[in-house]
Amino acid sequence: MKHALTALLLLTSPAMAQSVGDCDDLASARNLQEPWEETTASYANGDVRGAVLDMMEPAAAAVHLMILSPPRNEIGDRQCKLVSLSRPDGGGAFGFLNIDFAGRSADYDPEQGLRLQIPIETFVPETGGGEPAELTVIINQSTGEITADIAGS
Repeated sequence: MKHALTALLLLTSPAMAQSVGDCDDLASARNLQEPWEETTASYANGDVRGAVLDMMEPAAAAVHLMILSPPRNEIGDRQCKLVSLSRPDGGGAFGFLNIDFAGRSADYDPEQGLRLQIPIETFVPETGGGEPAELTVIINQSTGEITADIAGS
């Protein structure tokens, strides 16, 4: 409960931006949101995988998007990145209130890479509810760069 209250207080700060960072202990199989067949998808002949992670707490910001993609390291493992929201105090990342993974779309732009567009909700402390937005994640398999942008929040 203490963590949820701290998160709530930090969420009342100025607007947050999206964050793309290396996977950490949050990227655990136990945090994969179930049912897995509805919250994971693969692209690019299986080289790219997206998965929804649910940390359970803080409840208003518990959901993250995990991306596994090239480049592969010397033993063949893909890079792992978490897409979240950045805390305004620079103290790490918070998740989204909700990710509508079933509502996602994907396309490929040869100049940018694989583009995923996913409906999300961000927590609004003033109302205690969510605000709809769209998360766009671009995965460039050639360079390994992953960028994210949020529209509508």
